[in-house]
Amino acid sequence: MSGPLALLDAASLYFRSYYALPDSLTAPDGTVVNAVRGFTDTVARILNDRRPSRLVACLDADWRPAFRVEALPSYKAHRLADPVNNVEEVPDNLTPQVPIILDVMDAFGLATAEAAGYEADDVIGTLVAREATDPVEVVSGDRDLFQVVRDEPTPVTVLYVGRGWAKVEALGPRELAARYDLPADNSGPAYADMALLRGDPSDGLPGVTGVGEKTAAKLITRFGSLDGLLAAAAADDKLVPLRVKTALADAADYVAAAPRVVRVALDADVTVDRDDTVPSTPRDLDRVRMLQEKWDLGASIDRLLAALPG
Repeated sequence: MSGPLALLDAASLYFRSYYALPDSLTAPDGTVVNAVRGFTDTVARILNDRRPSRLVACLDADWRPAFRVEALPSYKAHRLADPVNNVEEVPDNLTPQVPIILDVMDAFGLATAEAAGYEADDVIGTLVAREATDPVEVVSGDRDLFQVVRDEPTPVTVLYVGRGWAKVEALGPRELAARYDLPADNSGPAYADMALLRGDPSDGLPGVTGVGEKTAAKLITRFGSLDGLLAAAAADDKLVPLRVKTALADAADYVAAAPRVVRVALDADVTVDRDDTVPSTPRDLDRVRMLQEKWDLGASIDRLLAALPG
């Protein structure tokens, strides 16, 4: 039997690697390579533990897309290092490591994907929406991607690595519903609606005042969706508490704009750079060895070589 399609939230994984490993891990020229080593090790663990037959590392072509900023100007605004050029504040030692990670993926023959004007979340959402053959496992430390879980036409699970690979959590529709007390039949979309109401300061989403996670989950479960809740509030349904009706009215502009920000795109123009089948052997072993030596990647490269199915 073939294994699943693994979709990697690449930026989430290399950011976490950067902060998890010491910056004393350097190449001969002094370049810090902790994120490269950590990302490479994570890919090896995914191949060893999950045995995917296909794998795509999904990239941010635009970390703060214009369509989201237009809808909600506060979106990720606190992370701007250069507001004029829309440049994200990234640790100085991490930026040079991203091209090295991409070089390693290319030398191994592992696929990457991106879409102009979109984030990796949108690439993942689109590839999930397209997939009608294999089960999908999304690997991320970002809870925003919980919204893509589903049962049909192929099952989609999020492997949440917020606490590291050793404590990875596999969340499908039922697990997500149980974790947040959401309806099991549409827990993915319900999670997005709950997250919109709750807000997320780390993304510049203010949420609806006075509506925390538990209240948001109860409301979405009771009314089925954000649209159902808004319709009930507009109809003066007594099941919508007065304070919630007031809060929704006060946040009407945010609630109208936020779905475009919170929900991942399902129709981005995604470009995958090669066939996504996990290669049995590296595409260019000589180049892999050159990168291993140049950047002093040592055992991380060896582990990824050993994890390939051939």
